[in-house]
Amino acid sequence: MPQITVDYSATVETAFDRAGFARALHEAVVEIAAAKPEACKTLFRPANLTAFAYEEEGHAIVHVTLGLLAGRTEETKAKLTEAVLELLRTHVEDGGPALHASAEVRDLDPSYRKFES
Repeated sequence: MPQITVDYSATVETAFDRAGFARALHEAVVEIAAAKPEACKTLFRPANLTAFAYEEEGHAIVHVTLGLLAGRTEETKAKLTEAVLELLRTHVEDGGPALHASAEVRDLDPSYRKFES
């Protein structure tokens, strides 16, 4: 915990400072949601084809999903999603396709388990 997934249009690959975003995001999750730094992990998944409305070109999508153990308040979740959106503004360069960014924080299912080796 937290489990963070970033789905994004491959068209922003060179404009998206993923390493800087992950570092800043992990710091925000620790500060806002009281996560432990060593528990933060982020998976980036580029998509070769994304579409917005009826268009396949000229737009880029970035969606961040944060899965946290249950117990955070709705206020904490909202503060975290706002922080994610602000971080995207600073880690995806302007000048490319129109960016459509979104984020959500969800509770991990009680069946969530993990192991490390």
